[in-house]
Amino acid sequence: MDLDSALRISAAGMQAQATRLRVVAENIANQDSTGSSPGADPYRRKTVTFANRLDRAAGVELLELRRIGTASGDFPQTHDPSHPAANADGYVKRPNVDSLIEMMDVREAQRSYSANLAVLETTRGMLTRTIEALR
Repeated sequence: MDLDSALRISAAGMQAQATRLRVVAENIANQDSTGSSPGADPYRRKTVTFANRLDRAAGVELLELRRIGTASGDFPQTHDPSHPAANADGYVKRPNVDSLIEMMDVREAQRSYSANLAVLETTRGMLTRTIEALR
C-alpha cells in the first residue's frame, strides 16, 4: 500500500467517526425531549450504519456512512399526569436514549478517530522524511 492510500483510508475513517460523534451528540441532547401533545411520540434515538466502499482510483476500500437510521423498540413510560404530553392514563412516553450506551459509543468513536489520526500523522511524517531525503 502506498502512502497516498494510507492517507485516504485514515481520512475516510476520521470523517465517518466525526459523523458518528455528531449523531451521538444529538441523541444525548435530546434524551429528555418528549412529545408536545398528549400521547405524542418523543425523540427516537438515531443510529449510524457504516459500509465499505471501493475507491477504484486509489484501489482501496474506504469506510463511509451508509445511513443514519432510527432505533426501533418501545418508548419507556413514566407516570406524570401534569406533563403536557401525558396520555389519558397520565403516562408520558420518554425517548429511547440510554446515556450509558451513548457514552460507550462516544468512547468507541473517539478511539477510532484517534487511531486514524495517528495513522495520518505517521504517514505525513513518512512523506516529510521522504521529501527531505530527496532534496
